[in-house]
Amino acid sequence: MMARRVGFKQIDVTRAIKGAQAAGLKPTSARVDPATGEIEMTFGSEASSTGNSFDALLSGQR
Repeated sequence: MMARRVGFKQIDVTRAIKGAQAAGLKPTSARVDPATGEIEMTFGSEASSTGNSFDALLSGQR
């Protein structure tokens, strides 16, 4: 039996994440399809890090 060819390498994922960060994006997760080697990443938004409505309530603002 022959060994199955690997569809991706760790360096492929590392390069994708570093490329996204260089473009100013903040990756929150990465998923790799082992059969095709396709890398799918999700990104967070800046808005979620600024607080929420409960923070405004605690500070006395409405």
